[in-house]
Amino acid sequence: MVRRTRVTAAALTAFLLVLAPAAALTPATAIAQEPWNSDPSTSADLTYQSEDSDLPETRRGTQFLQLSIDTVAPATVTTTSEPFVTVRATVTNTGDRRVDDISVRMQGADAVDRPEKLRTSLTLEQEQFGAVGEFQDVAESLERGASTQFVVSLPLRSTLGPSLGIDAPGVYPLLLNVNGTPEYGGTARLDDARFLLPVAGVPRDPTAPDPTAPDAIALPPSTSSPIATTVMWPLADKPRLAAGIPGSLEDKVRLVDDELAEELATGGRLDKLLAAVEYATSDQLDPENRLADSMCLAIDPDLLVTVANMARGYLVVDDPADPRGAARDGTGRDAAASWLSRLEPLADSMCVTTVPFAQVDLDALGNVGDASLVSSALDSPSTIVDSILGVTSVPDVVWSSSGQLGARAAATVRSVGPRTALVADNSVAPAAAGGVALVTGGSSVDAELKAAVFDAATATALAAVGSEPSTPDFTPEDQRFDLEQDSRTARLQDAVGAVVYHALTPPNGTPRNLTIAPPQNWSADGDEPAAILSSISSMLRSGLASPRPFTELLAEPPTGMPVEARTVQQAGRDTNNEDRVRIQSGRIESLAGSLIDDPQLPLTPRLYTAPLKEDLLRALTSAGKDTDPADAAEMASIRTSSSEEGVDALFDAVTVLAPGGVYTLASEQSPLLLVAQNDLPVGINVRLDVDAPPEMRITDVGATALPPRGSRTITVPAEVDDSRNLSVDFSLTTLDGQQLGEASTVSVRSNAYGQALAIITVCAGVLLLLLAGRRLWHRFRDQPDPADEGYERP
Repeated sequence: MVRRTRVTAAALTAFLLVLAPAAALTPATAIAQEPWNSDPSTSADLTYQSEDSDLPETRRGTQFLQLSIDTVAPATVTTTSEPFVTVRATVTNTGDRRVDDISVRMQGADAVDRPEKLRTSLTLEQEQFGAVGEFQDVAESLERGASTQFVVSLPLRSTLGPSLGIDAPGVYPLLLNVNGTPEYGGTARLDDARFLLPVAGVPRDPTAPDPTAPDAIALPPSTSSPIATTVMWPLADKPRLAAGIPGSLEDKVRLVDDELAEELATGGRLDKLLAAVEYATSDQLDPENRLADSMCLAIDPDLLVTVANMARGYLVVDDPADPRGAARDGTGRDAAASWLSRLEPLADSMCVTTVPFAQVDLDALGNVGDASLVSSALDSPSTIVDSILGVTSVPDVVWSSSGQLGARAAATVRSVGPRTALVADNSVAPAAAGGVALVTGGSSVDAELKAAVFDAATATALAAVGSEPSTPDFTPEDQRFDLEQDSRTARLQDAVGAVVYHALTPPNGTPRNLTIAPPQNWSADGDEPAAILSSISSMLRSGLASPRPFTELLAEPPTGMPVEARTVQQAGRDTNNEDRVRIQSGRIESLAGSLIDDPQLPLTPRLYTAPLKEDLLRALTSAGKDTDPADAAEMASIRTSSSEEGVDALFDAVTVLAPGGVYTLASEQSPLLLVAQNDLPVGINVRLDVDAPPEMRITDVGATALPPRGSRTITVPAEVDDSRNLSVDFSLTTLDGQQLGEASTVSVRSNAYGQALAIITVCAGVLLLLLAGRRLWHRFRDQPDPADEGYERP
């Protein structure tokens, strides 16, 4: 949804230049030349179109001015704040002409009274911001591309003049409205900027005649019913490890880029996310551990694996599509080691859980339907995090990166045993027994999969914070709009307002619970993470909120929340990539099942093949899909291709060597001697597959163990019934029949004569018998044998 309140004078200008006579003013021109600072209603959205025009009405043409919020003070109003709001902003001429007489005023709307209004109030028509300040001149004119910064203030409440009319704690939508006169046009409202102002307490009204009057004194919020608060704090990143490279004890890992080094370094995104927790949970700011008790670090094991390997030194490839090609040394070794050393004590002192490996898309994982991949994605994360950080993380929790679970994803999660799925509160439906059941495709999934929920409205606002704002899948359509229209400051204000909204809402008799969950791959950096945690910490210290540990959230069924059944969209599903991943996973499992686990060797089959399985999970990651889906899809394809090439190389490293020339058997039952070569650093069991003609019979020799980076001679019993040259194809396979390497063709010749030899032998025997019989016949008759003529004795 594009915010309808942003209006330009482009339509008016086109009307004047094309339709209006040069010497006369049309009614539209007269309207445009009227001042816009007399009444809020005159600043409403207008369209400009002749009565007989065939063109559709338009609300947006060329945008002449762009308004951007720089700072808001105070960011959160309390009873001790100054009794007015001050906004520093910048107005920029983004049009194609000069704009004159630029003025700005601040306006306010009623407090948000429903969670969905945390978003929809930011798209209200301008006239619905009924509290109006005076226009303030900020520039006589701005040329094309020029900008100017200004400051505008307005009292929260006042008896002497215009104010925002804020007389009770709550979250209030505010608006800055900029007017100007484009060259060749009339005065019009050219842009606006909106944000939420959380008011945790109303300061006193210094303009009131009686400072002790009820409507003049400071008004603190009610703390009689604090909201039980749980905070998920994600530490995750896009997959960075190059694909297709098996595990090694000596070789440096390879990364597709070196951006993670910047994120881990001082001032980087991951540094700021970690520093915000360190500071906010320090003994000075959190002496009673209220914030620490309410928080749980949600760590992506893929990030942890990458950082741990970076700390030992790493390479960065020049081309992500060629992971084995040219590479350079990475620059983030020290930053990685420092970040990891800071995370370890922090993780040891507070709750830690994991997200699925590489933030894998659980619905895509379900579509692939591979049990070994599911285990790597959901069972391995806790083991990885615990072993690297030396902690015991909260197990059996699956936090879906999309905030939802489709039917296949839910079945996949159930397949690994009892689990609790953490999803958005508008992605569940109430079960008959008062618990919850996941909703997919309009029908409830088996209730044995328990659901814990986070607040969807707060999560949506937090997703808009940072350098790469996004709108989560679970956000309803009527709460979506173009986030790029807002400055980072405005989006941060909206997030802070959403965080404190539920704490400022009066109790309604139902349990007051709040789970705050930013996106797993959160782009918040700079002062943004600290500002979010500062707001939560203030809620806990002031009594507006109470800490609720993550383990308590898992133990308690969610109740009293709005319910809206939502389904996972499959429009962007890449079935080709899923099919390729499924095939590759089967090949890797076949190879792993044939490798030999030698206790004397430090490199085990699991360590050798685990990176290959993890590559496939990285190819199914959800990271980046919501901000740059095209780039995410391209990277997924590159990873899958690299994985295919890498696994092909491993299969080709085990082969049978064919003897040169013709292999001659000494007899018809002489064995064949073949050499099997293994270039892998791990031993492997292989089987010999033979494709021989009918004249040759080969005895199965069973499984043969090949040593690491070595060879072995295989004696193959053979029986040949023909003396001709026979072509026989030999190849090695894994134990379950997947071919390794290329087949070798052997030309075999036997000294045996086969059937011809048998006939000759029989004929010779018969002839011998005949000749011997003839001689005996003549001897018995005492007759000389004619064959002896010439050989008589003298």
